[in-house]
Amino acid sequence: MIDRRSEPRMLCADLVDVRWKDQNGKTRRAVANLEDISFSGACLQLETRVPVGAPMRISYAKGEFAGVVRYCMFKDIGYFVGVQFEPGYKWDEREFRPMHLLDPRTLMQRAPHRVKQDYPRPKGQ
Repeated sequence: MIDRRSEPRMLCADLVDVRWKDQNGKTRRAVANLEDISFSGACLQLETRVPVGAPMRISYAKGEFAGVVRYCMFKDIGYFVGVQFEPGYKWDEREFRPMHLLDPRTLMQRAPHRVKQDYPRPKGQ
């Protein structure tokens, strides 16, 4: 699968409060696990399906993001919901730093270089 994102996503884990309107116009609320975040969007894990296109508010201790649900798919243990932030809302690590945060691009930099090792050949070869 090709990653078509124009900006890096940071892997993270933190609990956030989310609110959206269901298809009947009723306001729904849940606690979600923040899976990843970028300047313009986030992925959340919820126990509840959320309609694509629904406006969503993501609240954290000192503020909130407003966005629109772009996808919602069930995978193994829950619904993964992609939210694109509305104009005027951008994630800034100085304003909100999730409890666990990892830039996956740094994993390759930290990985030890593999050294090809020649093993002795068995006798007769």
